[in-house]
Amino acid sequence: MNDALVEIDNLHKHFGKIEVLKGINLKVRRQEVVCLLGPSGAGKSTLLRCINRLEEPTSGRVLI
Repeated sequence: MNDALVEIDNLHKHFGKIEVLKGINLKVRRQEVVCLLGPSGAGKSTLLRCINRLEEPTSGRVLI
């Protein structure tokens, strides 16, 4: 049984020749609190935009 509310599998996102997300894997389960931390330009906002479909991932999948 898969108890993940959000599952990200091998997510990639390119903007032209620039690869912003490189094989991201993540599972967020019920009652978990998750924080995205990193320096400017690390891809935090791009990951969130891929999760809520404001950006289409180049490859991989997002299951909600």
